[in-house]
Amino acid sequence: MHSLHQPDVIFGLSSQWFAGTLFVITYILIVSERLNRAIISMMAAALMIISGVLTQQAAVEGVDFNTIGLLTGMMIIVGITKDSGVFQYLAIRSAKVVKADPWGILVMLMLVTALLSALLDNVTTVLLIAPITILITDTLKISVYPYLFAEIFSSNIGGTATLIGDPPNIMIGSATGLGYNDFLFNLAPISIFILLVSIIPIYLIWGRHLIADPKLINKVMSYREIDAIKDWVLLKKSLFVLTLVMLGFIVGHDYGLQPATVAMFGAALLLTLNCLPQGQEKQSKMVARALNEVEWVTIFFFIGLFILVYGIESTGLLESLAHQVLDLTEGDKTITAISILFVSAVASSVVDNIPFVATMIPLIKNMAVTFGGSQELVPIWWSLALGSCLGGNGSLVGASANLIVAGFAERSGQPIHFLPFMLIAFPMMMVSVLISSIYVYLRYF
Repeated sequence: MHSLHQPDVIFGLSSQWFAGTLFVITYILIVSERLNRAIISMMAAALMIISGVLTQQAAVEGVDFNTIGLLTGMMIIVGITKDSGVFQYLAIRSAKVVKADPWGILVMLMLVTALLSALLDNVTTVLLIAPITILITDTLKISVYPYLFAEIFSSNIGGTATLIGDPPNIMIGSATGLGYNDFLFNLAPISIFILLVSIIPIYLIWGRHLIADPKLINKVMSYREIDAIKDWVLLKKSLFVLTLVMLGFIVGHDYGLQPATVAMFGAALLLTLNCLPQGQEKQSKMVARALNEVEWVTIFFFIGLFILVYGIESTGLLESLAHQVLDLTEGDKTITAISILFVSAVASSVVDNIPFVATMIPLIKNMAVTFGGSQELVPIWWSLALGSCLGGNGSLVGASANLIVAGFAERSGQPIHFLPFMLIAFPMMMVSVLISSIYVYLRYF
């Protein structure tokens, strides 16, 4: 930590108060949506450095470049792959399986999103699924909002089930040595149950009102999905690279390769395969076009947010909050596990779950003495994983995947607003956490 350089008083406030106040103001501005969220987070990050809470060097250390690299690399791959028409093919195929019924399509997309989020990771999944969804709903002339809402939910629930599904799980796995099978065995059963329960409120709020014009349904049913493939050569190159990248995600962990490295390598490889046969001028245009596909607004929002949260962390504010949790539970293991589940869920819906989990890991490790050895902490790790992954559903800034979906929605001219999203998402998230707390209690205590 860089607290050595921190001034004790900034504008008459202690560094903790200053950082905390800046965070709250930033949050209020993001919620109000008066100014683009990327501008707000970049400004807040700059103020953290100007005020002296962080040095510029420390601010750079606070950015999780694994997340940034993974996002950028996958956005480039998806952007290039899209030109082959494979996403349109998948869209038409999945719509036809359920006879182009709007509610059937929503359930289908939820299940696909959850499955892919468990196998790949939730960020990559929404990058693949969101463009398909916008395409289908545009064709049927129905609102895309319920679909994107449902996908945000299922991506975070699916991501909870495995070691590589959600960044907090990767962090907990590497800190504790819990492996892929441990996560699958302990978290997948409850994730599947929560996913099925989540379908009910989505049906009650939107599902029963989803009606499309029979002519448009017939139009979708008359599409020949094979005609959607516009470039077979590009399709083969893209599928080759995507397969390599997926393998990289699955086995890379054992060889010390982070997801960002795998994604960036895939992006560079696909650009190489795509540009090689072309002349210099055409190559420049192709690269520029691929880089234009990156959601830069989302990327810069993240960079600012990471620096902002790192600033709070460096003042010791998050640590003192976590200590208070321990004081309240008075060292009772069951109460501690359930409290961590709820606190991490609420906290993860307010701040991105990555920095929160980073703060909690050393704190939980320190509890080993109280509870009699690190083996005794295992149920508490599952509580942290469930709370931080499911808590991502509580608001638009709760998880990386949510912001990416919001970016796509904004581009398609149907933005997802912060408060309306949270009013429905937060109660639904709390129900899933309540179910998890019953599961943790019955299974481990």
